[in-house]
Amino acid sequence: MREGADRYGAGTSSVRFICGTFDVHRELEDRIADFLETEAAITFTSCWNANGGLFAPLLDEQDALISDELNHASIIDGIRLCKAQRHIYKHMDMDSLRDALENSQAARHRLVMTDGVFSMEGEIAPLPEIRELCDQYDAIMTVDDSHATGVLGDTGRGTPEHFGMHGEIDIITSTLGKALGGMAGGLVASSREVIEYLVQRSRTQLFTNAIPPHSAAGALAAIDHLEAHPELVTRLRENTAYFREKLTALGYSPIEGDTPIVPVIVGETADAIALSTKLLDEGVFVIGFGFPVVPHGSARIRAQISAAHTREHLDRALGALDRVGRELGIL
Repeated sequence: MREGADRYGAGTSSVRFICGTFDVHRELEDRIADFLETEAAITFTSCWNANGGLFAPLLDEQDALISDELNHASIIDGIRLCKAQRHIYKHMDMDSLRDALENSQAARHRLVMTDGVFSMEGEIAPLPEIRELCDQYDAIMTVDDSHATGVLGDTGRGTPEHFGMHGEIDIITSTLGKALGGMAGGLVASSREVIEYLVQRSRTQLFTNAIPPHSAAGALAAIDHLEAHPELVTRLRENTAYFREKLTALGYSPIEGDTPIVPVIVGETADAIALSTKLLDEGVFVIGFGFPVVPHGSARIRAQISAAHTREHLDRALGALDRVGRELGIL
């Protein structure tokens, strides 16, 4: 990142199509396409902007957009900007998705959108079943993999790799702001035709500056580092399994799953916030979430496990969860 700032300066001072595209942006987009095994990719200032600028250029009133009911807010807002017919299917319910596909057969094109990993639940979408239905009903399969890129799969390539489907998703959106460096930036990866069309028509890409060059340089380095050190993904998986097992042994009931997002349902928002606050007093940073981020009555704390955590770190956190849970009467 320092080298990128030294070479390119703080920012582009322009939108991409005027004079805001630097060679580091092109290099990063080629690298992302190679990493996700698509023909091409385009970067945005955030994945929020990637989802916000994806649907409207590709779909109109003749088309249908089919979305999981718990998809991320950025997907919901992107759908609101699109004139396509809207169909919402029940969360990860394949019968409900089939019904939506059946009910939209009169549409010119159908696009199915799902999160790869749902951020508040830590659940992994059933991509093989979604792919099968999309093939059966001639629909486009799109996945927001923001919470899986750099995390799931043997080499960190996300939910498609997790299911052995790497390279089989029609459109992928994701972020550079989490596992891949934690900086600015989002992306869309797809066929060359889709990407070239978005370059011309996606308003959230056309009318805002490119991501800062130092962030692009940092994201490139993050992908290189991930590919050179697959043991980081293995360590993350081991840390996650250990933490989930010990947390359950304490008496907590985390939402089941294999991801490093470990939500623990508490119930009332006040209880979740109290638990989060007291854990912070113990030196453990776990955020509490309540309505409207999650539905009424399902307030939770959400632990996030990292490859950088040692066993000592995890044991310290588990000890604090034990003490504070008993103090508050949650355990």
